Amino acid sequence: MHYKSQSVTIGGFDNIKALTLGGDSPVVIQTMWKDRLSFSDVQDAVQRIEGLARMGCGLLRCAVPDLAAAEVLGRLAQMVSMPLAADIHFDHKIALRCMDFPIAKIRINPGNIGGREKVRAVLDRAAEKNIPIRIGVNAGSLPQDLRSRAGDTAEALVAAAERELAIFDEWGFTNVLVSMKASGIADTIKANRILAGKTNVPLHIGVTEAGPLVAGVARSSAALVPLLVEGIGDTLRVSLSDSMENEVIAAREIVGAAAEIAMAETATRLRQNGVRVISCPRCGRYGFDTHGFCGRWLSRLYALDKRISVAIMGCEVNGPEEARHADVGITGTGNKVLIFRHGTVVRTVPAAEADAAFAEELERT
Repeated sequence: MHYKSQSVTIGGFDNIKALTLGGDSPVVIQTMWKDRLSFSDVQDAVQRIEGLARMGCGLLRCAVPDLAAAEVLGRLAQMVSMPLAADIHFDHKIALRCMDFPIAKIRINPGNIGGREKVRAVLDRAAEKNIPIRIGVNAGSLPQDLRSRAGDTAEALVAAAERELAIFDEWGFTNVLVSMKASGIADTIKANRILAGKTNVPLHIGVTEAGPLVAGVARSSAALVPLLVEGIGDTLRVSLSDSMENEVIAAREIVGAAAEIAMAETATRLRQNGVRVISCPRCGRYGFDTHGFCGRWLSRLYALDKRISVAIMGCEVNGPEEARHADVGITGTGNKVLIFRHGTVVRTVPAAEADAAFAEELERT
């Protein structure tokens, strides 16, 4: 199966960049703000959001637990061009207040927002403002009558999503996306495949509570690559107990991996611009600290608007020869650092000058 959804436009008003999800549009990477929103942190938040945008994040979601947080998010939305999404539970008044600001998308679970008329009020305001709504269904908060559905979490997720979509359909609201998230890999794949076979609504995919960095990336890769290869998934988040920046990097690599094995039409939606990083794991033979260098440089590399490959290699064995395909690379031996292009050493500098020399060569690439 190769799924193709309808298109939904997010943003495109005030200062907010327009973003298309679904159809033939590229898959959009998103992350979620990790801290409580505070007026005292707005300027720092703006800088960090701009950094996330440079790294390839297209959409940022923020938890909005109360009206005070809605005010902060509203101010923030007026200061950045990246579309911001408000994640709201339990109180429809928070959703209504958020839509007084240039908030690009609202995420609600209609089942816990406070009843049909309150859902209707949110939909009416969203329709007036042309703001899409994401229906977020989570395995941990399924309606009571669906929690014991023959032990099949995937089927229960789909049933919950269909129930919520029916409410939207009843009132003619079609500017909608859906996510069905579980912590199980098989449940995530199965639920999204089932719904993709029943509707063309754009899908946000991800494994909820995926875990810390290594475990979370492994589990998310296992669940999301098969879906992306089939064309299922218009936007995704890799939910890690780690930084937003690492969520974006992980998502970029998962989408890129899917692009390598997908059929041509699907691969086009998955190809990511930007740097591809190749690095060796390091061993007892190393002469260059790849771990430390990656720690200093990864965020900067993923923020570059260059479609190049960069090799970070630990020794002469895994150096220029093994990374001949790299547009630029770095390795070392003793107190010397070697910078190479397509397997040819172009510069040798003392280890203390490695970062500065690499930055200069990267600028020339």
